[in-house]
Amino acid sequence: MRLRRNGRRRGGEQPETRAAAPVFAGAAYDSAAYDSAAAVELRGVRREYGRGSATVHALRGIDLTLPRGTFTAVMGPSGSGKSTFLQCAAGLDRPTAGSVRLGGTEITGMNENQLTELRRSRLGFVFQAFNLLPSLTVEQNVLLPMRLAGGRQDHGRAAVLLEQVGLGGKGRRRPAELSGGQQQRVAIARALVTDPDVVFADEPTGALDTTTAGEVLALLRGAVDSLGATVVMVTHDPAAAAHADQVLFLADGVIADRMPRSPAAAVADRMSRLTSAASASARTAGTVRTDHARAVA
Repeated sequence: MRLRRNGRRRGGEQPETRAAAPVFAGAAYDSAAYDSAAAVELRGVRREYGRGSATVHALRGIDLTLPRGTFTAVMGPSGSGKSTFLQCAAGLDRPTAGSVRLGGTEITGMNENQLTELRRSRLGFVFQAFNLLPSLTVEQNVLLPMRLAGGRQDHGRAAVLLEQVGLGGKGRRRPAELSGGQQQRVAIARALVTDPDVVFADEPTGALDTTTAGEVLALLRGAVDSLGATVVMVTHDPAAAAHADQVLFLADGVIADRMPRSPAAAVADRMSRLTSAASASARTAGTVRTDHARAVA
C-alpha cells in the first residue's frame, strides 16, 4: 500500500486519487517543517496498585522522550509493565506519580472529560481485536473519532485513507464482510483520521497470520515515513519490533534496555536474555520470601 501525505497539516499537497500501489511507500517526511516538540514525554512516571505489603509496583519511575515522526516498539517479559506503560502514556490510566505530556500538552492533571476529548481528537489507537463496531460501515468506523468529538465528519479524508490502506471502494461494507487483515487496516485508517499526535498500537498483529501481519506493520511503518506520524507499539513479536526505529525493553517496571532498529533475530536475542534475567530474578526473590517465611514461622 502507498500512503501519501494528505495536505491537512504537513506539506500542503493535495491527496492523490489513483489506486494505491501494492508496496507501501511514500514521500519522505520533512521533519524540519514540523513542530520540534516531543510527541511523548514521561518524567518519573510511577504506577502502583494496592496498598501495604500487597502493593504492586507496575512502573517504578519511567523517564522517556519520543520525538515526533518516530516508530517505537515496547517489549518485555510478562508482568514487566508494558501494558501499564501504554495505558499511562495514552491517558487511559493515571500514574501514581510523575508527569505525562503528549504533543507538548501536560495531561496528568486533566479530568476525565478533558482526557476523553484529548483521546478522541489527538490520539489514535490500534488494538489486537480491531474494535470495530459491527453495525457501522467501514467508512462510518473510520469517521467515528470525528463523530464522537462532535466535529465535521470529513468523508473525503476517510476515502483517501481507505484508498491508502488498500481498501478503496469498500467504505460501504460492514466489518463482518472483511478479513482480519482488512479489519485491522480499517482500524489504522481510523487511528489516522484525526491526524493525531501519537498512534498507540497494542499488539496490533497478535490476531493475524504472518503475511497479513507484515502488511499491517508496513502500513504503520509507512505512516511514520510518509505522513510523519508517531507510533508507539507494544508487542511480544521480534519481527514486529524490527519495523520500529527503536525498541524499548521493560523489566520489573523500568526501562531495562533499548536498541536502535535491528533485525528480528537481534531483537529476539536481546529479548531472550532479558527474559532469562527476569526469570532468574524472580526465582531469587521467591527463595528470599520462602526463607523469610520459614524464619518467621
